[in-house]
Parts: sequence; structure tokens; C-alpha cells
Amino acid sequence: MKNSEKVNQILSWYDHENEGTKKNIERLLNSGYLAGTGKLVILPVDQGFEHGPSKSFVPNPDAFDPDYHFNFAIEAGCNAYAAPLGFLEHGAKKFADKLPLILKLNNSDSLYGGDPIQVMTSSVDDAVRLGCVAVGFSIYPGSDSSPKMYSELRKITHEAKSKGLAVVVWSYPRGGKLKKEDETAIDVVSYAAHIAAQMGADIIKIKPPTMHISKEDVSNLYSNHNVKIDSLSERISYCIKSSFNGKRIVIFSGGPAKGEEEILNEIKEIAEGGGFGSIVGRNSFQRPFHEGVSLMRKIMDIYKSA
Repeated sequence: MKNSEKVNQILSWYDHENEGTKKNIERLLNSGYLAGTGKLVILPVDQGFEHGPSKSFVPNPDAFDPDYHFNFAIEAGCNAYAAPLGFLEHGAKKFADKLPLILKLNNSDSLYGGDPIQVMTSSVDDAVRLGCVAVGFSIYPGSDSSPKMYSELRKITHEAKSKGLAVVVWSYPRGGKLKKEDETAIDVVSYAAHIAAQMGADIIKIKPPTMHISKEDVSNLYSNHNVKIDSLSERISYCIKSSFNGKRIVIFSGGPAKGEEEILNEIKEIAEGGGFGSIVGRNSFQRPFHEGVSLMRKIMDIYKSA
């Protein structure tokens, strides 16, 4: 498939990568319903590990089945499907040539009671064995465990790229001295995006930021330099700018389950702010199959027309 002008522009930002990694970024951009648009909508199903099967799959019991998510992502036209080892391992042999796969290398569980941390649950070699295009890795900027996660990410990034894989970083501030409202503060979320870019992420996943600012000196800085953050689209734009002036792919989490109108209004603002796409889990697979597919297509149509 011939690359569109938009895809070629994005790939030019990754000329530092080896051919294997760059080809896998290209495959992500040229897959699914949004192929060639420079936008990405990815299905992530790590919630069973992170929050438990009861909270994740009871609303739609069909989703207990690993095959469900492969079929859902293909039917919806997702650019990729991301999951921990077990789910991907179950269906990779059957589906890897039909859908780009991203192996989530580290995970956390809600049973753990300490400061937030993710631990390694699979390897780069597993991703290669399963035919993945990329590995996924979470970091928690602000956590007391963030130095350990940064160190692991640096090693994983070097190994993954040396084997031709792209690197997707979930950068979610939490823990340590951060208050709950600080986790989505505009200064904190944009900082987390910048950290991921500096760590070598090819694709960065962050949460949509709120108007809250965690530090008074930053608030004064924004005011003095006329930084616009009143609307979600303005905050999205600032996070994109914080990621190497928009020269890294930044996508946004779908967050907790909510109504369709609220989801689509949020997506419109993300698209208006220059977001490269979304990674939508619970808001898609917790709905009945065809209802979830319909919602994903509505999300993709917003990005397609942006």
C-alpha cells in the first residue's frame, strides 16, 4: 500500500529508528479503518489483569473469551490490539497476520496495596515469538517506584528496537506525593508525555488532561506566557506540543466506562486538539459486540474527518 502524505510526514519523524522498527510503525499507520490517515484507534485489553475479571468482563460475559477481543478488533477496524501475554498467546497464531499486535510487557494488579508499580510479566522475546509489531510498557511518573520503571524501560526499549519492534509507553502519573487530582493535571500529564518521549517511546499513551494545575509556579508561568488550557482541545494541543513539538505520536486513553455522547464529545475535542488517536478498552468491549463495534466506528469517523 502506498503511503499517504500524512503517513510519510509522520514516518519522517522516526528516521532515527532502524528499518524494522520504522516498518512496524508504518504497519500500524496503514492498518484498519483509519489506514493512511495518520490516526490510530487501538483496542487494549489489559483490564482483566489490572482490575480483575469481575470488574472487566461481567458487564459483557462474552469478553471473558480471548478470541472475542481479536474478532472485535478486526471487525471494528482497529489499527492494533494490545494485551498481556496470556490473551495474545491464545490467539496470535491465528490472528497475527490479520491484525497488528502489541504485547503489554508489564502490568499491575489491584490486589497489591503498596505504592503503584508495574512488574514485568512477559519479555521482548515473547513479542517476537508471537509476531507482534510493538511492545507496550507502563511507567508511573511520580511514583516512588518510577526510577525502577525508567531503568526497566530503557533496557526494554533498547532490546525491542534492536529486534525491529516499536515501543508504546503508557505514561500515567500516580503515587508518591501526587494527589489524586494531580494525576490528570495539565502540567503533570504534559510532563509525563515529555518523559515518555525522552525515554525513546515511538507512541505515547496519556490520559486526557484536566484544567487542574498541580503547582502554583506553573500556573503563574502559564498565565505569564498566555498558555491556553481552558478547553480540553487546548490542553490536548499543549500535551502534543510537549511531545517534541508534535513529532511523536500521542494517543489518549478512553478512561472508565461512560455514555456514548460523553465519549464522542471527548473524542471530538481530542481530534480538534491534534491528538493522533485513542486507545479504547472498557468503553468498547463492555458493550454488546455490535454496539461496541458501532461506537468504535463513530470514534474512527471523528478522527478520519479531523
